Amino acid sequence: MLRLLRFRKPEIEGLGQAGAALSVATLVSFVAGFTLGRIQGILEELPGLLVLVPAAIGMRGNIYGALASRLGTAMHTGTWTSSRRADTVVGQNIAASLALSLATSLVLAVLAKSVAVAFGLGSTLGILDLAVISVLAGFASSLVLLTITVALSGASVRRGWDMDNVAAPLVTAAGDVVTLPALALATLAVGHRVVTPVIGALVVIAAVGAPWRAWRTGHPLLRRIMAESIPVLLVAGTLNTVAGAVFETRLARLLALPALLMLIPPFLASTGALGGILAARVGSKLHLGTVLPQPWPGHAARKDMILVSALRVPTLLAIGVLAHVGATLSGLGSPGLGAMVAVTAIAGVITMLATLMVAWYGSIAAYRVGLDPDNHGIPLVSSTMDLFGAVAIVIAIAVVGLG
Repeated sequence: MLRLLRFRKPEIEGLGQAGAALSVATLVSFVAGFTLGRIQGILEELPGLLVLVPAAIGMRGNIYGALASRLGTAMHTGTWTSSRRADTVVGQNIAASLALSLATSLVLAVLAKSVAVAFGLGSTLGILDLAVISVLAGFASSLVLLTITVALSGASVRRGWDMDNVAAPLVTAAGDVVTLPALALATLAVGHRVVTPVIGALVVIAAVGAPWRAWRTGHPLLRRIMAESIPVLLVAGTLNTVAGAVFETRLARLLALPALLMLIPPFLASTGALGGILAARVGSKLHLGTVLPQPWPGHAARKDMILVSALRVPTLLAIGVLAHVGATLSGLGSPGLGAMVAVTAIAGVITMLATLMVAWYGSIAAYRVGLDPDNHGIPLVSSTMDLFGAVAIVIAIAVVGLG
């Protein structure tokens, strides 16, 4: 804390912006946690759906968190404009994000089925059912998140906010809140003998056609975003899906204590958001030349790491307390306040160092090989920390003696 007192005023203001955004994001993420705690019946009725949940949530945050990061860099470098025409920076970013959302939603369905089989989870939803759920939910949630992200960029310009501080937590939380209900509603489209195959054919055509059409426009920025994003999003989707499989293997214990289900979205969201803040700040500073892509973080990068770490402690405490209180008030089973705080504290310690390392080394690795860290930093750190977070929660539950 003594080192924080030597920070300059803009850095302290940045901490305030990030802290405010993270606080709002954490509270909003509990809506997703409450939703997850309440859809126990759907999770039991549709085995394998929980494998898709972290991947679907994570992918929305990856795509639109990266969009926010790119728009933030455009603001710092003076290339951002309010125009959304197809040939502008904003327009090409919007088109790329929508195309990536549809394409990756289809890929997630295949990954979810493959990972479920690899983990020996037995009878699960078929690929067609998973594709219908994933693509419909992905498209619906993408429209909402796109609106939020673009509106947030405009507000940041008008109010003088730094997008690198506020975008990652707010977009991640919005992705949690929007995607889970969308997934639950999309399940209504499966299980129908005639309707489901027809919808399935349509979503496959849309998911394949959208990126092809986007690429055919020939816009250079759009093509670069697509080319650089698809590989990292495939890796991110795989990691997110494995995280879902980790939770699916503990489904019985999570259903017995729904407060633990309620804990998952805000914990994973806050972990990814903190890493996203650091990755976005590092990405912008790499473009501006104020941070060098070296193996050991310099003074400016270490300051950012301290700021992010300072936000972690109160966030963990709040998540544990709010999960217990929310579960108790809604009549869901909880192991108790002390146990819930202990789970978040232990899992938070396990993930904190990994968050800093992945955000830093992922961003500089992308930059050093000539890629845009705004396309890679947030997806890489978010998906990696979803997997680390899932494992950390399972370990913490075992350490506390809950299963």
